[in-house]
Amino acid sequence: MNKCNKRPWVVAFGDNVVDCYADRGEMYPGGNTLNLSVFVRRSGGRASYVGAVADDAAGRHIRNSLAAEGVDISGLRTLPGSTAFCVIGNSNGDREFLGADLGVSMISPEPADLKMIAAADAVHTGRSSHADRFLEGFSARAKLSFDFAVIRDPGRIARIAPHCFLASFSGGDLTKDGAEALLQNARAAGATWVLVTRGGDGALLAGPDGTFATPAASATLTDTLGAGDTFIARTLLGLLREEEPGTVLTSAARMSAETCGQRGGFGHPAPLEVDQSLAKPLSEIYLVEEAQEAARA
Repeated sequence: MNKCNKRPWVVAFGDNVVDCYADRGEMYPGGNTLNLSVFVRRSGGRASYVGAVADDAAGRHIRNSLAAEGVDISGLRTLPGSTAFCVIGNSNGDREFLGADLGVSMISPEPADLKMIAAADAVHTGRSSHADRFLEGFSARAKLSFDFAVIRDPGRIARIAPHCFLASFSGGDLTKDGAEALLQNARAAGATWVLVTRGGDGALLAGPDGTFATPAASATLTDTLGAGDTFIARTLLGLLREEEPGTVLTSAARMSAETCGQRGGFGHPAPLEVDQSLAKPLSEIYLVEEAQEAARA
């Protein structure tokens, strides 16, 4: 590939939360798509975030944090209700999701959102945004990046991968052979590029130019929250810039390691102000949301 000196525009559509550290009395802005918008901006790209928060302390903190990071928030709406939150535990530096409430964060695209996506270079969303039914329309307007997270269901991959410029998976539990098989399955299903992050074992990237690997960069494990989102953001931006894949992976690994050295997805702590009694197990949330997603498909 020849390096392209453009500044790609990425629209991140979907989930946001405040990540709540009850033991510290702090909350941090987060969520896959929201984090990605920040790391695209920090990597030199143009980033817009489309989502919804409430007019509460958590929502105002999300809005102010994005503005401070230089992310365009013209697509961030304020809705009646409560802002989404996730309760985070910490086990030797590795994050644990203890419970959550989706609040007002699950949205459908409005005409203005689709117009923005059509003007951008790429749109990112993922499993946590429960937006599968919109992916065909998104991919018709811009290059689609989708974070499958730990989803490996062949049927869902077969439905989504054909729309993907970049399909990303979290594979910290996979052997190298398992990660390579996942890469090839998603490529065969139609994704242009496939990324599998493997935590301390680095990452694999496959696409039209072959398969590439990188070891993990040395990191101080303060908090791994947001590390995968960092990796996806830098990889997506590098592919849009047509950088060499090996260079992209090395840079993404370094940025991801830096994220592990701070608390929260990208910093910005604030005093904890959410009603934690609303929290439900994540397994329950995903079961309900994905059943509804399947019914709408």
